[in-house]
Amino acid sequence: SSCGSRSRSRRSRRERSERALTANLQRWFWVQLAHWCHVLHQTDTAIKYYGLALESGPDDPQILASMGYEFLQAGRKREAFAAFDRAVAIRPDWAEVHFGRGMLLQEFNDHDAALQAFDLAVSANPNHDRALYGKALSLIALQRKDEAVAPLERNTKLQPMSPYGWYQLARVQFDRGKTDKTRAILDHLATFEPKVAAQLARETGLPPPPRP
Repeated sequence: SSCGSRSRSRRSRRERSERALTANLQRWFWVQLAHWCHVLHQTDTAIKYYGLALESGPDDPQILASMGYEFLQAGRKREAFAAFDRAVAIRPDWAEVHFGRGMLLQEFNDHDAALQAFDLAVSANPNHDRALYGKALSLIALQRKDEAVAPLERNTKLQPMSPYGWYQLARVQFDRGKTDKTRAILDHLATFEPKVAAQLARETGLPPPPRP
């Protein structure tokens, strides 16, 4: 009868809803355990719990990304890359995961692919200073030093007190024959990172900046 059919339909919807709720609670539970294992530096156990969370439902990009960084912590780089790949397939506008992929591709010595990953990260977040820095490092590795200037200059604007971007920019400018620009960066570095400035002076053969 129609009444029996409607009753079965309501029961079926209720059962599906209950199963979904149970799966969501299980996932939440496993993620919480993984989080606390991360806090306690129990990396392998955190990976296990993230895996159990993924088993309780469809792929979740946040869980995959977190699992990827745990794999990185454990030195399991290929598994980290696979997790990041799954995450960006679901959420292609996530700059941080594109950055993670780029960082790993650099370690795999695939700088062309790393450059594409860093470009995707910067496209998603133009102010991602680490992706800009990573992009510059891959351009330098590919001997495309003229192209490395712009991302390094952008990086130093976003992180003006970090010596890393300034150091790489100075080396690139020196290799391009721009000793006046190298000198200016060296003098600037000396105001807040004198040890890095002294190292740069030794590497380039330029006179060290005067002591303050």
